[in-house]
Amino acid sequence: MSVKETGLDAMTTFDKYAIFQTGGKQYQAVEGKTLEIEKIEGEPGTALEFSEVMLRKLAADQVEIGQPYVKSSIKASIVKQTRGPKLIAFKFKRRKKSRVKKGHRQDYTVIRIEQI
Repeated sequence: MSVKETGLDAMTTFDKYAIFQTGGKQYQAVEGKTLEIEKIEGEPGTALEFSEVMLRKLAADQVEIGQPYVKSSIKASIVKQTRGPKLIAFKFKRRKKSRVKKGHRQDYTVIRIEQI
């Protein structure tokens, strides 16, 4: 069966990318790509630099793996500050007349990767 017959899209692979860490999470950075990460203080247009880079792939045969981090950093800029969807935390105990409803919206920062 081919990809068209199954209806699945082919997995995209990138020649040049990096894996970096911020806010306790890891993200894949591709030049020109926008990412939604944990909130970082700053105004739109502000330049950022991420130094906790774990892996860099520059070509098919050229890969740098950090122990724990590589020496180079990733340059990015802030696109906008936004908030995620509202999540509801509802606790309920039957026959006890106990109900607690809480809402939460996570703050995010949208960044654009400028240089790996």
